[in-house]
Amino acid sequence: MTLRPTYRHPRAAAYRAVGGPWDVPTLPNLVGGAPQLAGGLRNLGIRRGDVVAWQAPNVPEVAELYRACWQLGAVAAPIHHQASEAEVSRLLDRLGPALFVARDELRVRVAALADGPPYPTVHARPTDLAAVLWTGGSEGIPKGVLHTHRGLAHKATTMVRAHGLTPADVVLMPAPLAHISGLLNGVLVPGAAGMRTVLMERWDPEHALTIIEREHVSFMIGPPTFFVGLVDVGSFARERVTSLRLVSSGGAGVTSDFVESAREQLGAHVKRSYGSTEAPTITTSTSDDPLDRATHTDGRVVGSTALKIATDGELLVQGPELFAGYLDASQTQAAVTRGWFHTGDLATIDDGWLTIVGRKKDIIIRGGENIAAAEVERIVAAHPAVREVAAVGEPHDRLGERVCVFVVGDATFDLAQCRHWFESRGVAKFKTPERVEHVDTMPTLPAGKIDRATLRARLAP
Repeated sequence: MTLRPTYRHPRAAAYRAVGGPWDVPTLPNLVGGAPQLAGGLRNLGIRRGDVVAWQAPNVPEVAELYRACWQLGAVAAPIHHQASEAEVSRLLDRLGPALFVARDELRVRVAALADGPPYPTVHARPTDLAAVLWTGGSEGIPKGVLHTHRGLAHKATTMVRAHGLTPADVVLMPAPLAHISGLLNGVLVPGAAGMRTVLMERWDPEHALTIIEREHVSFMIGPPTFFVGLVDVGSFARERVTSLRLVSSGGAGVTSDFVESAREQLGAHVKRSYGSTEAPTITTSTSDDPLDRATHTDGRVVGSTALKIATDGELLVQGPELFAGYLDASQTQAAVTRGWFHTGDLATIDDGWLTIVGRKKDIIIRGGENIAAAEVERIVAAHPAVREVAAVGEPHDRLGERVCVFVVGDATFDLAQCRHWFESRGVAKFKTPERVEHVDTMPTLPAGKIDRATLRARLAP
């Protein structure tokens, strides 16, 4: 099966990426055998346009597979290491790969394929597909997201500049390399900056703290749950994270209060960012931007992206880092209108600064009133007794739904205190939570986002 883009930005040819997956330097101390692996894949018959799929945790061989594929002009198609056998089978049926390397055999298979002469010729072109990634949605079958070399290269080089990264930096990467954040910030950005990546096979905050201290990690990126867990470790001390200078956080739960708290506890520059699998990190702030903007907004455009707000408040995006469509062309047609990608996120733009205010599908409809879950979460998160919060709609016979919040924090934050907090802030009564549930930790999806479907299931009678 040969994959082709199902969408092309109308001005894609006008963008020129400086460097790219086809010529970005290899990752120091991480990737060294990609040319030999490319030779092994070539001997198996892998050619330009072929799909190579694998399932693996965060191990160095994954970065080698990415680069070996790109060296041949093949399309990399990683599958999350926690996907079940049935899920893997369904994804492979949709992909039709020329080669699949299973998780249990990956390291041995890669070592065997790399045991031979290198294949130095680069066949990939900027407009070729580089990777198929899967959305980590909580409902339905994941969508296959197609990215080109040009799009990934543009994003990698712009993020190096935006973050001010140099070869002296070290990034800790716990996010799966099968996801856009792992691929971009664990493989491509470090490659473009010539910096070192330290991989984690699974997120363990106590182990992460040890790694930061030992490896002098200076840069991390991820959802708030990573950093909340880090400072909650019993042995946490600011002196152990003195090397950490930059934290970029995106996803649900990135509130102003979280940013301010993390900045104080970590002693690092903490800022917000926004992006998705389809449009990776399209907004953030730089060290030269006002601190209040890094705290209270999701940043402004880095690179050549264009943003606009639709009449219903949805954010639309157009730009060179945008995906090349979904694996299913009909899904592309439903998501892209005249070159604009419909993100599904509700947003506001103030003098170029973007703030995500909710998801179209994360709307709680109580008695005919639309309530953005993100708005409720921001208010609850500002309470000193709360460390993490997620708001969902609880089914209700009369109202349709009512607001329920799941909270990680002090048990004294009960329904009465929650109601008093909302009243003291002058919030409309219909937006005030009518149920408060405490959890030890938030359930998360593989990418680190809060698993709202699991939380809703806990409300079932």
